[in-house]
Amino acid sequence: MPYLTAFADHLSAPRGRGRLAGAAHTGAAGGAACGDLVRIGLRVERGTVAEVGFDARGCGATLAAGSAVVELVEGLPLLAAARLSAADVAGALGGLVLPKRHAAELASDALHGAIGAAIRDPATRLPPVADRTLVAMSGGVDSAVAALLARDAGEEVVAVTLELWADPAGDGDASCCSPQALLGARSLAHRMGLAHLSLDQRERFRARVVDDFLSEHQAGRTPNPCVRCNGLVRFDAMLELAERLGAGRLVTGHYARIERDGEGPLLRAAADPEKDQTYMLARLAPAQLDRLGFPLGALHKAEVRELARAAELPVADKAESQDLCFLAGTGRERFMARHASGEASGRGEILDLGGRVLGAHEGQERFTVGQRRGIGLAAPEPLYVLEKDARANRVTVGPRAALATRRVRLAGGELHRPGARIDGVKLRYRSRATRCRIEGDPPAGRHEELTLALEQPVHGVAPGQTACLLEGERVVGWATIRGGHVAA
Repeated sequence: MPYLTAFADHLSAPRGRGRLAGAAHTGAAGGAACGDLVRIGLRVERGTVAEVGFDARGCGATLAAGSAVVELVEGLPLLAAARLSAADVAGALGGLVLPKRHAAELASDALHGAIGAAIRDPATRLPPVADRTLVAMSGGVDSAVAALLARDAGEEVVAVTLELWADPAGDGDASCCSPQALLGARSLAHRMGLAHLSLDQRERFRARVVDDFLSEHQAGRTPNPCVRCNGLVRFDAMLELAERLGAGRLVTGHYARIERDGEGPLLRAAADPEKDQTYMLARLAPAQLDRLGFPLGALHKAEVRELARAAELPVADKAESQDLCFLAGTGRERFMARHASGEASGRGEILDLGGRVLGAHEGQERFTVGQRRGIGLAAPEPLYVLEKDARANRVTVGPRAALATRRVRLAGGELHRPGARIDGVKLRYRSRATRCRIEGDPPAGRHEELTLALEQPVHGVAPGQTACLLEGERVVGWATIRGGHVAA
C-alpha cells in the first residue's frame, strides 16, 4: 500500500483504539518531553497475542503508528511479536519520512513494554521447545557474539535484556542495564533477526544489590555488588524466565567454562586468563550451571571481536564499560550522598598503628582496606589503609608490610564440595589465585564461619569482598571476607 494510502487508512480507521484500556499487560512510551504518547495493551492466551489495543495522543503519525502495531501483532505468537521493530512499524505505514519516524519508535517501545509486562506475569508459560535458547544481551560485543554462536548453531534464540537501574544523574550510555542500554540491545537483536524481551528487575536490584552496597560501605566494609547481582538477581530472574518461555537453557557472554566432576557441574576458569569472570559468577549454584551455557569461555577477546566483525555486527569494536552499572557517570561518593538512607560519616581521624592522630578524613566509607592513593597524608614511606572502625569513624594507616596476613576469616559461605578439596582462593576480582587450605576440613554445604590458611602472605585483604574458593581452575565454593583479618 503506498505511503499516503496506508498512512491515511490507519489515521481514518485506527485499529483497536480505546480497546483494552484496563489490560493487565500494558506499555507506554513518550510523554511530556515530546508531547506524543502511545499506550499499548495486550491480552495473551496460550502464548499468543490474542488481542491488542492502543491509545495515543499527539500528532497523526503517533495515532497511525499505534494502529499499525495492532494490525501487525494481533494473532501472532508472543515471541514473534517480540521481533517487531520500529522499522517494521514504519514499513507498515508505507515508510515514514525522518521527522515522523519518532512515532514508529514510540509505538514499538510501547509494544515491547507491554510484552515485557506479559513475560513477567507468572501465568505466561510457553510449551518447551528443545532448541529454544534464552540469551542475555546487554548491547555489547560479548553478549552479541554469544547470541550469534547460538543462532548459527541452529538454535531458536530469544534475547533478553535486564533493566536494573535508571538514574538521571548517571550515564545511561555507559551502563549495561540502563534504559539506553535496553534500546541498544533491542536494536541489535532485531538486526540479528532475534526476538527481544526486556525484564524489569529494578526494584529487586535496588533492594538486594544497591541497598547492600550502601549499607556495607557505611558499616566499614567493601562489598562486591557484581558477585551479589549475579548470585541473587540476574541469573535467578533469567533462569526463571527461560523456564516459563520453554527454553532449554540460558546463554550469556561471560568468559567462563563449565566442567563436570563426579558430583556434577562446576565453574572453570576461562581460556583467556585476562578476561576470566568466574570470580564474578562464584555465587552461582551447581544446579543453575546445569541450565547455563558460556560459549565465550573457550575464546580469547580478540577472537570474539573478529567473529563480530565477520558478522558485521556494529558493536564489534565497542569499548567495554569499566564502572559498576549504577555508578556509570558518577563517583562512589556522589552516588552515596544521593542514595544512602543514613547520614554520611563525616569528618573523622586518621591514626597510625600506635593510635597517634596523623590527620583527618571526610568519612570512613571513602576508603578500602589496602588502599594507597587518596589518603592525603605526606609520609617518608607510602601509607596504606590497614583498618577501618565505622562506629568511631576512624581509619588506621601504616606501611604495606602491616597488611600482610596468612589467615583470613570468612563468613556466610557455601561449599559445593568438601573443604578438603580446596587448594586456592581469589580474594579480589583481578587478583591471582593464592594457594591455601580451609582449617578443619569442613563438609560441603552452607557455613556461617570459616578460616583460610594461606600458603603465602597476602596484602590488603578487604572485609566485605568475596573469597572465590578453588580446586585448581574450578570454583568449588565462595564466602564473604569477614570484618577483619587474623594477623600473620
